[in-house]
Amino acid sequence: MDTVELIRVAHIMGKMAGGGVEAFVMNYYRHIDRDLVQFDFIVDSDSTVVPAEEIKDLGGHLYEVPPYQRLAEYQKALGGLLTRNAYPVVHSHINTLSVFPLRIAKKVGVPVRIAHSHATMGKGETKRNLMKLALRPFANVYPTARVACSRYAGEWLFGKGTDFAVVPNAVELGRLRFDAATRGEVRASWGAGEGCCVVGNVGRMVSTKNQAFLIDAFARLHANHPDSMLVIAGCGPLRGLLEEKAHDMGLSGCVRFPGQVNDVSRLYQGMDVFALPSLYEGFGMALLEAQVAGVSSVASNRVSSEVVLTESCRLLPLEDGAYTWAREIWAQFEHGGRKKASNDVFDRFDIDAASRKLETFYMRLYKEARR
Repeated sequence: MDTVELIRVAHIMGKMAGGGVEAFVMNYYRHIDRDLVQFDFIVDSDSTVVPAEEIKDLGGHLYEVPPYQRLAEYQKALGGLLTRNAYPVVHSHINTLSVFPLRIAKKVGVPVRIAHSHATMGKGETKRNLMKLALRPFANVYPTARVACSRYAGEWLFGKGTDFAVVPNAVELGRLRFDAATRGEVRASWGAGEGCCVVGNVGRMVSTKNQAFLIDAFARLHANHPDSMLVIAGCGPLRGLLEEKAHDMGLSGCVRFPGQVNDVSRLYQGMDVFALPSLYEGFGMALLEAQVAGVSSVASNRVSSEVVLTESCRLLPLEDGAYTWAREIWAQFEHGGRKKASNDVFDRFDIDAASRKLETFYMRLYKEARR
């Protein structure tokens, strides 16, 4: 019987901070056959949420490099690391910034260089958008393979007509399915009675997630329906400002900030309506999770329509304003109950099946590069 050679993949993570990209990679890492493919993680030294112990327990290595803002130091450290470890595959997750690590990877002779598009761009981030637009023309220069979380994200970074694979933001479907007992426990911990309308949001507390707008919408909903609650889970630099905003609006008693939650599947069980008013999303992993859990959802129309999988998910323009969002959230609540979708709607997002495909993808690229 032929011995299968282990492929060690270096994942360029940038700043790990508890966001969706990290969740994507870790979900695959937990389910991939680590006798065939092993992950190492290369992170910026100013990362704030790094699952170091789990990475170690799963057999991976964790390496820190200077932040990309110190570009000369970053490139020197990364080049040395890639050379010493002789990685056959480098997989970069930092969108337009992938030009920097993949350029170094090519320079030191890494044969398989994967650029991964996880996001696009939206209004309200002029400085960041200018940088993205300046770097985007180089997106196809250094990779040997291109992947994206959606057609939308792939076409934005690599261009329409460019060859790229869609690697879905897959999840544990069974873990997210509705469970009445868990719902009761979670809502009790929040102090939410059965008749209370619980609006939820899961995501990094950064400007792109637009949680300040959600608080404005919830304030209007709560004024008309006092038996309501908003739960914003996650961490990020804007948490203090969001908590202050809720306090100043007199909402401290009905807006919860549970912080970074390891098992987000429990959170969805307690929600009645999931709200995602993002300025932009390459995909919208939390919106997928909410739908799998059967939660009615309202999301910005700047989220990819590829993640709208059930009739209980509504896309709404942010330009319609906080009052319209409040009315739509309440309308979704009044419809009541969990909206169970047929299993085949979510089949392509099953993490076990998707992990087998990713293994095959890595092995194919590795074999082609060795010919």
